[in-house]
Amino acid sequence: MEKMSRVTTALSSSAITGRTMFCHLDAPANAISVCRDATQVVVAGRNIFKIYALEEEQFVEKLNLRVGRKPSLNFSCADVMWHQMEENLLATAATNGAVVTWNLGKPSRNKQDQLFTEHKRTVNKVCFHPTEVYMLLSGSQDGFMKCFDLRKKESVSTFSGQSESVRDVQFSMKDYFTFAASFENGNVQLWDIRRPDRYERMFTAHTGPVFCCDWHPDDRGWLATGGRDKMVKVWDMTTNRAKEIYCVQTIASVARVKWRPERKFHLATCSMMVDHNIYVWDVRRPFIPFATFEEHKDVTTGIVWRHQHDPHFLLSGSKDSTLYQHMFRDATRPVDKANPEGLCFGLLGDLAFAAKESLISSDANRKPYPGGDRRYPIFFFKKPDPTEQFAHVSSVLSVFETDLDSNRMDWFVKTAQLYLLSGKPFAELCDHNAKVARELKRPQVSTTWTMLRIMFSDPANLSTPGLNQSFSKLGTLPLMNSFSLKEMGSGLGTEGRLERSKGENRQDIIHLEPGNSHISNNNEENEETEGSEGQAEYMFGDAELDDDDLYSMEHDNQTEEQEYTLPQEAFQLRHEIMDHPSAPEHLQQDKADSPHVSGNEAEVTCLTPIESFSLISISQPLYSPHLPASFFCPIVREMLTYYAEKGDVQMAVSVLIVLGDRIRKEIDDLTQEHWYMSYIDLLQRFELWNVSNEVIKLSTCSAITCLNQTSTTLHINCSNCKRPMSNKGWICDRCHQCASVCAVCHHVVKGMFVWCQGCSHGGHLEHVMNWLKSSAHCPAGCGHLCEYT
Repeated sequence: MEKMSRVTTALSSSAITGRTMFCHLDAPANAISVCRDATQVVVAGRNIFKIYALEEEQFVEKLNLRVGRKPSLNFSCADVMWHQMEENLLATAATNGAVVTWNLGKPSRNKQDQLFTEHKRTVNKVCFHPTEVYMLLSGSQDGFMKCFDLRKKESVSTFSGQSESVRDVQFSMKDYFTFAASFENGNVQLWDIRRPDRYERMFTAHTGPVFCCDWHPDDRGWLATGGRDKMVKVWDMTTNRAKEIYCVQTIASVARVKWRPERKFHLATCSMMVDHNIYVWDVRRPFIPFATFEEHKDVTTGIVWRHQHDPHFLLSGSKDSTLYQHMFRDATRPVDKANPEGLCFGLLGDLAFAAKESLISSDANRKPYPGGDRRYPIFFFKKPDPTEQFAHVSSVLSVFETDLDSNRMDWFVKTAQLYLLSGKPFAELCDHNAKVARELKRPQVSTTWTMLRIMFSDPANLSTPGLNQSFSKLGTLPLMNSFSLKEMGSGLGTEGRLERSKGENRQDIIHLEPGNSHISNNNEENEETEGSEGQAEYMFGDAELDDDDLYSMEHDNQTEEQEYTLPQEAFQLRHEIMDHPSAPEHLQQDKADSPHVSGNEAEVTCLTPIESFSLISISQPLYSPHLPASFFCPIVREMLTYYAEKGDVQMAVSVLIVLGDRIRKEIDDLTQEHWYMSYIDLLQRFELWNVSNEVIKLSTCSAITCLNQTSTTLHINCSNCKRPMSNKGWICDRCHQCASVCAVCHHVVKGMFVWCQGCSHGGHLEHVMNWLKSSAHCPAGCGHLCEYT
């Protein structure tokens, strides 16, 4: 390595000065790091790699390390670190799996010094040894950690965590040989840099991936970890078993955690998604942040305290392409705005209420527990701690029990287990789900499923016996213009007469066309007949309509889709005509005797009641009584919104899945994603893992479907020799023993196999579950605390 020349200015003996300020970046930042003397900061991301000077009033760009016309992927950084011993030395973790070091003392524009390409996947973290100049540690998505000596061309040690991904690696501030690593499976491992074959210690820190960890700068044994479970935990590593001493509950996944200098109980966190703020917590008060920085408009990706001995300046980078310096005195103090009253429902319907003691004590006759033994004490008091820098507020917590029978969630569990979301025709799915809801005494939900079947089912599959009773015995009838009314006079009920009339006397047919709003006879006369004293009277069988009614029906019918090419009736009947009065005699006589009325018309007007009823019944099925499915989409959208706002997100998601493409485009993706995530979270709370997985698999939202598309690589250790399994089968290639031996019954497992990701021991599912009901320790006797979730 070339001899490095100093390019930064030394920090004077005076205290660091400055103000809250920011600058716009060329691209979103993934990570930031500050040099030892706190005068410069490096910002790295996929499309940015620059150094800025920290001046009194502003950031000033000093150097752009991203050089070349077409920068390679080595410049695309997932993490960056500035060495705290050597001022000109930087290291970056590239998204292509490379670990790159940079020498700022190089005279050329390209400051790249060394390139290590041993990792196979993205490198998530790089970390310099706090006191050793040439020692660099990296953690990658491939599950391996590598230690590099910068005086050599390749790594000197490789550490296998037997997990899918290493999320963070951090050298201990006080112990020269120790480093901590956090993993995707929720474990944290402690390693001795001299022993790459096996970790010194391992414990399960979070229920989900552990995204970050940080050693306390002053207390040797404290390690802070943050994970997807929205918690920050502080562990005491000086005991024989890692002991959780503090736990902070945040509102989103924790992406970064950094201890605050000169403040033993303070640490800063930022979120991986949803929440854009930076919080400083006092771990002794885990529910309200000590301070909040709210300047960023997008997710904060990197935080670092400006100087290792100054607690007043915090630097941060974000996806909103800004770099901020935060003054601690400008931070928001949430405790000043905290509501002194609190209200919360438990999973079983219990209600907890906290308020000022003065408000509660004024009502001496209150009875918070109406009957029954209470499970919790009414009052909760905390012993005062004189070392806390908090304002002591006295409050009272009351817990109200509810009748368990009235607020049981059994209906939710049974509905989730019994609903059918796929695998059968749409109508059968709706009928089945309606039956399930009806049996669980949820009539509104049952009716909703029935209405959905009616709205969206294929009309050909629906049976409507009431409409077809009068012509069911006729079999398949021809359309209106395929038979003659003249032949129907003597008997309409026989199929032979109808078939025989096909094609005969076409000039006698009365045309009723939906696209043509007039009625014509064989001479196409639709005006008043010559010599008549009034308007022409239109007769249909023996039923008579006035002109206004006829016009309104014909007019409405113009908008209906023309599904048949053959002429059809011009209007639909609102109901079946059960009473059939005969035509008035004077009309029949006038029509028959009139010289302007043809014999065919006279025959039409003289149809008997039975014949005219048959005519109307035959014409009924010529029109589909069903509206197109798209007509109902706005109604269904409002219905789903109603159920979701009412809290029944189960119904909203189930209908989304069953309807699929019929309704998906009517609801925006963000709303769908919110409903899916809420339902999946509820299912997992009730441990309905199979149903949750089915919902993810069947979801119509791409953001939810991808939850099941992450890598499913499993890293397994042999239960005998403890070495990683490299073969595809269950026989270890080192000790040649079967790895699938049950730790409880010591027989080979031929069915479902379950194992602990911490110690690699396992066995039959039922045997392991029964064992863990009575003991928390591994049945193999290794001493690991196993947990079945």
